[in-house]
Amino acid sequence: MNTSNLTTRRTFLATSGKALAGAALVTALPRPGYTAENNTIKVVLIGCGGRGTGAAGQALSTQGPTKLWAVADVFESHVKSSLNQLQSRFADKMAVPPERQFVGFDGYRKAIDSLDQGDVVILATPPGFRPLHMEYAVAKGCNIFMEKSFAVDAPGIRRVLKAGEAGTRKNLKIAGGLMSRHYRPLEEAIAQIHQGLIGDVITAWAYRMHGPVGYSAKQAGMTEMGFQIANYSCFTWLNGSFLVDWLIHNIDVCCWAKNSWPVSVQGMGGRQTRKEPDQLFDHYGAEYTFADGTRLMAQGRHIANSFEFFGDVIQGAKGSAVLGEGIPNPQLFKGHNRTPENLIWSYKGPKCDAYQYEHDLLFDAIRNNKPYNETERCAKTCLTAIMGRMACESGKQITWDEAMNSERVLAPDLEQFTMDSQPPVAPSKEGAYPVAMPGETQGF
Repeated sequence: MNTSNLTTRRTFLATSGKALAGAALVTALPRPGYTAENNTIKVVLIGCGGRGTGAAGQALSTQGPTKLWAVADVFESHVKSSLNQLQSRFADKMAVPPERQFVGFDGYRKAIDSLDQGDVVILATPPGFRPLHMEYAVAKGCNIFMEKSFAVDAPGIRRVLKAGEAGTRKNLKIAGGLMSRHYRPLEEAIAQIHQGLIGDVITAWAYRMHGPVGYSAKQAGMTEMGFQIANYSCFTWLNGSFLVDWLIHNIDVCCWAKNSWPVSVQGMGGRQTRKEPDQLFDHYGAEYTFADGTRLMAQGRHIANSFEFFGDVIQGAKGSAVLGEGIPNPQLFKGHNRTPENLIWSYKGPKCDAYQYEHDLLFDAIRNNKPYNETERCAKTCLTAIMGRMACESGKQITWDEAMNSERVLAPDLEQFTMDSQPPVAPSKEGAYPVAMPGETQGF
């Protein structure tokens, strides 16, 4: 991103006519927190796990001066580990003294409160907390990068959409972590599909099939709340299910290729081999229908010693494509036999780091005051995944409107949680957690 046009307040006043200085300064520096003397953007990290630490590093790698200003997590060990990793790479950009290292459920508020309006908050906690944290960041006038997923239930999606609308009114910049949308090879492949290279899209297939999702036993002295958060991928109130938190990227890419959102979904899933005492289905199959009658099939499985594939297959009237997360080199083919002699398009451009590029775009929008708000698209992608989970867990066919209007909250009173609170789900005497049962579970 080119930031050569940015000028500091001191340089501006020294080189501009006095009659124009006041008006131009308002345009150039609309953000009261934009550290006017040196254009430094302060960054706060909420959620110091592996993905949050990676996102912080990408934010600090954007062009223009940045500082990591504060961090927050419910685990002190995560805070220390994240800071150690970032210190080794960005020593000159670290400004996180002990008094801005927050541990606990209220740490997000303290960290965000340490910023000025217009600085940046990275939201990278388990997605069950995303709506709450996003609302607070928007209320405080902060720009946002929010990692996927964005909510775990429909009420959470509605909160995210409302916060995004408020962000637009405040001229905030909000980016979502569906980085495949900013992977240049994929952008060009989708453009070819939209231009008709493989004909009208008839079916789309989203796959994420690999080995089991990890699980760690409860450590001595750990509360039940702490245990579930440490294993957030295994509990629906925290991650929304494997379908939501793991398969969301390729569901998003299929909807992007179709340039539409589904109107209904039915599906199935269950636990065939998984023995860990958690809530995870180990396989999902969700069949979505679009308004024109065409279909999207989302298949997720995490079972050892089974066929593995991670990507999307798009079938058009004249050809097909293999692309999406897990497919670094997207390709388009004539017909549906995807063989070398049928290849009609592949990416020829420079390499692209989608994780970095999504941050480059956000920070460029902030520095140059460009409109930038990905909330609506991210929320609708997330709702697509959530309605798939609703259908698979309940055994019902669910429409988009039914899903969007659902009042089922997976974590009531989440705002009041502490590490000593009882989580929304509890183990039985045998140590097993409730698992959805199609035909019996209220999915929505």
